[in-house]
Amino acid sequence: MLNRVVVAPSGFKESLSAEAAADAIAAGVRRVLPGAEIDLVPLVDGGEGTALALAAASGGRIVTTAATGPVGETIAAHFALLGGGDTAVVEMAAVAGLSLVPRGLRDPGATTTYGVGELIRAALDTGVRRILVGCGDSGTSDGGAGALQALGARLLDAEGRELPHGGRELTRLHRIDPTGLDPRLTEAELLVACNPYNVLCGERGVARVFGPQKGATPAQVEELSAALENWAFVLTRDAAVPESDLRSGPGTGASGGLGAGLAALGARLLPRFDVLLDHLDLDARLARADLVVTAEGALDHQTPRGKVPAEVARRAKLHGRPVLALAGTLGEGAGEVPGVDACHGILPAPMELAEALLHASELLTDATERALRMIVLGSRLPAQAEVSGTQRPSSVR
Repeated sequence: MLNRVVVAPSGFKESLSAEAAADAIAAGVRRVLPGAEIDLVPLVDGGEGTALALAAASGGRIVTTAATGPVGETIAAHFALLGGGDTAVVEMAAVAGLSLVPRGLRDPGATTTYGVGELIRAALDTGVRRILVGCGDSGTSDGGAGALQALGARLLDAEGRELPHGGRELTRLHRIDPTGLDPRLTEAELLVACNPYNVLCGERGVARVFGPQKGATPAQVEELSAALENWAFVLTRDAAVPESDLRSGPGTGASGGLGAGLAALGARLLPRFDVLLDHLDLDARLARADLVVTAEGALDHQTPRGKVPAEVARRAKLHGRPVLALAGTLGEGAGEVPGVDACHGILPAPMELAEALLHASELLTDATERALRMIVLGSRLPAQAEVSGTQRPSSVR
């Protein structure tokens, strides 16, 4: 019955890459269905692994370079040149991701996207005129201010002094001088693959939604929210292309507001799956599946708002394919993700987060095996064994 299984997971933040998650799930599938054909489709959402995945899918290559990391130190970073040589992929997480911020330094009011601008410049140096910026897994909330500074914009306070890095500094922003921006930007096509549900400001703005995940205290969240409000105002006035809604437009909050900063330069903010998944031929592969297995670190009420399992399930259902979703944690709304037929947590018992992260691959393999055995068992039950909805379970313990 299950001859072909498509394994299409996201990565698990700070634990497993999408490729590692796919391999772990495949190992669990083979324990139960040793003869099944397994099609591995590790998926990227613009975050960690995006450049590598798209380079591999297109026959391109990875370019390594030094750049400024999120806490200001020089790190080894990279971008991709896709096959054909006319497009570069800048993965913001490769230079400003949360995994690059030591736990003791997790203050989203201080981290910077300066390195993202440096990678864009380095990509322009190769001669490409089309740059795809992948947004996701960020450790920053500076509205893309650092990236603009690296590209030549000057951010000035009321005394005309250049602002230091960090989102909280934007409270003091008085004026932007865009005259020093890299002139090649006017000739390049900038595309930003982002989650359109993420907006810069307001009650659902990035500081409030994602600031705590990046280490912000409640007081820092409010400070950062005010700073980004000022950033949106000054950026719109001094640098933005006409008719831009940098405060609440779709995707402006991507990667701590990097979407807004790049949109001010004329970048197009596009739904990430529309941009990224076409490179992987996902729809055709799902259409041939008997079962689709997807996964992510957490499955909850946020999943339908642009997360990988929801997108996989949506596309799988276009072909009538059943979907199993695995997750590190099952939160509120986990069982209500449209298109997901069953969900299963990977933890067999309560354990410390550090232990779960360390053993994530093993846990994911074991959970896949458990879930598949239940599916196989269900397929063997005779139809007459179906239980009426009016019956009650036995009270025998």
